[in-house]
Amino acid sequence: MAQMGRPGMSDAMKEDLWRRWRCGDSISVIGRALGKPPGSVFTVLKHHGGIAPAERVRRADRLTTDERESISRGLEAEMSLRSIAVAIGRPASTVSREVARNGGREKYRAFAAERRAQEQMRRPKPSALQGNPLLRQVVIDLLENEWSPEQIVGHLRLTQGGNQLMQISHESIYRAIYTTRWKVIPRELCSKLRTGRPIRKNKRHTVKGQWRSQIIGARSIDDRPASANDRTEIGHLEGDLIIGSKNSQVATLVDRKSRYLTMVALPSRHTATVIPALQHAFTRMDRRLLATLTWDRGMELAGHRHLTEGAGVDVYFAAPRSPWQRGTNENTNKLIRQYLPKGTDLSLHSQADLDVLAARLNDRPRKCLGYRTPAQCVALTL
Repeated sequence: MAQMGRPGMSDAMKEDLWRRWRCGDSISVIGRALGKPPGSVFTVLKHHGGIAPAERVRRADRLTTDERESISRGLEAEMSLRSIAVAIGRPASTVSREVARNGGREKYRAFAAERRAQEQMRRPKPSALQGNPLLRQVVIDLLENEWSPEQIVGHLRLTQGGNQLMQISHESIYRAIYTTRWKVIPRELCSKLRTGRPIRKNKRHTVKGQWRSQIIGARSIDDRPASANDRTEIGHLEGDLIIGSKNSQVATLVDRKSRYLTMVALPSRHTATVIPALQHAFTRMDRRLLATLTWDRGMELAGHRHLTEGAGVDVYFAAPRSPWQRGTNENTNKLIRQYLPKGTDLSLHSQADLDVLAARLNDRPRKCLGYRTPAQCVALTL
């Protein structure tokens, strides 16, 4: 049955959306499969907090879509309600109530009646917090203190074990947080959870199939030479972007053996900007420091082939969602955050400013280097 009114997703599309979501497909993959922008997919998911609604089940004694179509045609043919009831094999009272609750003989439409019936098939059970203001306030206060739902439940069982009115499951708390239609817990408390996600996800969800995973010709980190893996030679770099406010970013390149840092100012994170900026940075570095580069799956390095052809650096990519495979770079970025905290507008720092900061970190002793500095290690090696 076609959907009338403002264009959007049909019921069939929404069912497909939720089926794909339960299977672990990403929002990007679902959007491409449905021919809808990711924002439209997210809007549907957000209304339910990412929690798939229970499937609607029609009771055996309820009118079917075909029966409603027959009622509509009978009314148009000016048949009596009793005659229509006989034709579809239903009691006259059933047909009478059906017509009355959907506008009467003049306004009855099978499509509208079916839509109304579908909405009433599934009446979600209200949150346990809705009818218990005291429990609701306790949960909100503890969420404000950044307690997890499981910690809240455990605390209530320990301190309120004999009071059944003060008991709740962690799943009920999660549903109250994420499901917007209940409006029991303020939506902004999503940010108090460890993940900070605006919608619920499960273990099946991955970044597989998203555009960030579609880097053509990407060479796996598993193909990286042994000298890079065991840190026996300098010149094997790990790279990434650190992100600041106002859509600002800086590239960081760290040598795996010496921990020597190079920072690169970037006006944008588009690959057409990042690749030339890295190529220029390589021209300022000693050639013996340039053997391989290991990056994450960010699309800013989608043009990695140009980097290899232009600078002669072999590029490898870590597995999705595996930051530990670039641990040297991740740890160095944490050191950089001491000087460039999260929320800093990185575009305010020139390349000269970044060079000064990199030099400061390269002159800082490291325990992993026997308390030598990265600069000293490079000098000793070269």
